Amino acid sequence: MQIARDWNAKHNLEKIGYVTRFRVKTEYLKQREIKTVGSSVHQEYWIAAEELPEFNRNIVGRIEVVSEYRGDEIE
Repeated sequence: MQIARDWNAKHNLEKIGYVTRFRVKTEYLKQREIKTVGSSVHQEYWIAAEELPEFNRNIVGRIEVVSEYRGDEIE
């Protein structure tokens, strides 16, 4: 949420940040590296752009948007 609100909504071209929730097959994620980005509280699986088709095939169920932040609404 912090990255979507404090970075994406303020610095990307569209000035919008989304927080999504979805499930990914465990066996797929076990093969991926976890990287720390920004600070120690921000960790993410590192998926290379050329691996996105395989990543997408390993998503289970629906992708939900749980929060949306717009730069013009943030003080």
